[in-house]
Amino acid sequence: MTDARPTLRRSPRPQAKAPAAGEARRPPLRVRPTGPIVPPVNVSGQALMLVIAIMSFLACLTLGAVSMVRATAQSWQSEISREVTIQIRPDEGLDIEKALAEARSLALTFDGTVDGAIVDRAATARLLEPWLGEGLDLDELPVPRLVVITIDETNPPDFAALRRALTEKIPQASLDDHRTWVDRLVAMARTTSLIGTGVLILVFSAMVLTVVFATRGTLSGNRHIVEVLHFVGAEAGFVANEFQKHFLRISLKGAGAGGLLAALCFAAAGWWQSRSLATPESDQATALFGTFTIGALGYVGIAFIMIVIALLTTLTARFTVMRTIYEIDLLRSDPARADISQNS
Repeated sequence: MTDARPTLRRSPRPQAKAPAAGEARRPPLRVRPTGPIVPPVNVSGQALMLVIAIMSFLACLTLGAVSMVRATAQSWQSEISREVTIQIRPDEGLDIEKALAEARSLALTFDGTVDGAIVDRAATARLLEPWLGEGLDLDELPVPRLVVITIDETNPPDFAALRRALTEKIPQASLDDHRTWVDRLVAMARTTSLIGTGVLILVFSAMVLTVVFATRGTLSGNRHIVEVLHFVGAEAGFVANEFQKHFLRISLKGAGAGGLLAALCFAAAGWWQSRSLATPESDQATALFGTFTIGALGYVGIAFIMIVIALLTTLTARFTVMRTIYEIDLLRSDPARADISQNS
């Protein structure tokens, strides 16, 4: 019995037609790489990058200066708070060396005093050398003598009681607890911090306004691209992301350059000060500004400002693009708005 089922035959594959003689072979098709929505050549990125770099440099420089002044003021305040000074004026019939020893012993009897040191004649003469010159004879001038008392900052003594006890035992003695200087230093540090914070706010505000105007200028030159993409179905978030990436690259480059330059300035100033110790220039700069080292926290603050500037630039660009697309949607929904905007 024969099998009646039909046999399936595979049809032969079509053979590729050989190119005729003299016919040029076509190159394989290649996908053209997509270009960015924001053309870099149409955006004044170099100018914006330079502006962001300058603002970043000024902001980091202000932060470093404020931290440096605050550290110097705190150092002065700490040194002054750890010590009080007993001053004894010379008088007829007064054995000043004995009075100095009695004042030191009396001060150390109070709770909260740690140590006491009598400033000797040679040290007193050195203190007066910048004003009275060398070779000063203290016996010829009524120069007060000093006793420096070290106190416990966490548990200071009763200054009023100590002052009364000194006055009763040694009428020529007076106690200076440096409260006036401490209050002035605290006020100066607070004022400097407020001024620095105000300058930082102004720099950030100017940067945000600059980015807003730069983004609007970019959109005005490429508005037709945004309108076409939005018309064919591109979401507002996609277009905003493209502009956001573009301005993020610009802000990172500008903020990095400005912050790095500020850090190098502080590092160079600190290196110069360390190399020129005990010189008139370094002593004057130290007396006016303190040390030029900002420490690890200062450099962390510079990095933080760089990140903040980049984030502010990126977010401002995104919000500006979203706002512009929203305005495009309003004009498409109501064409009469275009005539009103053109007439205005």
